[in-house]
Amino acid sequence: MAKKTNAVRLVEQAGIPCREHFYEYDENDLSGIHAAEALGRPAEEVFKTLVARGVKTGINVFCIPVSCELDLKKAAKAAGDKNMELIHVKELLGLTGYIRGGCSPVGMKKKYPTYFDETCQLYDTIAISAGERGHQMILDPMALADLVDAGLEDLTV
Repeated sequence: MAKKTNAVRLVEQAGIPCREHFYEYDENDLSGIHAAEALGRPAEEVFKTLVARGVKTGINVFCIPVSCELDLKKAAKAAGDKNMELIHVKELLGLTGYIRGGCSPVGMKKKYPTYFDETCQLYDTIAISAGERGHQMILDPMALADLVDAGLEDLTV
């Protein structure tokens, strides 16, 4: 039995029902599409976690379907900023405690403003990183959004 990640422990402590799914990941293909295929779920129901920096607001977290691209103008508007840029992958671990391909909106080093793409409301459950590569949590998106105090916004291109 694999050890529970901090993200999974926090979700369970909050009383949110959660299924874990483990899969083989490829160091050369850390894409969310690969994760969706491994899970056997439509890509619209598998969400990736992106971290961006706003001019005024600093670090923000955006969770969007793996089949989509973050619209930086919409992301900036959601965060109340005029400009938003994705952070460099080398900054990810230091800011969040997570590495590329294993970044979860739950259990980051600091609590950052977080936004979920509004399409998450269309599904009973979504899959999102459990905080390590090859490990996903499947849970109610609205319960997850409440846990991380996320706003629901139109975030994709």
